[in-house]
Amino acid sequence: MTFDQEWAELREAAARRSAMRLNSVPAEGGSGGSGDLVVNRDELGAIGNDAYGLRTRLSKEGDLARPTTHEAGVALTNGNFACGAAVLKVNDFWQTHLKTLLDSCAHTSNHLDYTKAQHAKDEVKIEGDLAPISKLTEYMK
Repeated sequence: MTFDQEWAELREAAARRSAMRLNSVPAEGGSGGSGDLVVNRDELGAIGNDAYGLRTRLSKEGDLARPTTHEAGVALTNGNFACGAAVLKVNDFWQTHLKTLLDSCAHTSNHLDYTKAQHAKDEVKIEGDLAPISKLTEYMK
């Protein structure tokens, strides 16, 4: 089997596993329940923490080759090599995309931290709103 055939099969299998299901739960077993969205604060925190960790590592390790690449591009350009400008362009391209990726990781981390905190506030409010109804139910029995 060639790489392309194997890759196509793996992509098809992944697409079948992750096909979007709207307003339903998986037909075979699944997690049970009603199919409602469930937010687990621990999972949100873990994902946010992973995004922060990725950003931290990427900010250090993603920039390791910048000085050397820039120096090589300048040296090649000064030596009248046509590829010098291309090396500098690749270096600039990498820096632009690295910054975009770092910003995305930070945004993801911050958003999940905010979501986690907001969810906790919503839970408190909902519990407060439902408390009077629980008292009414007790009195009606």
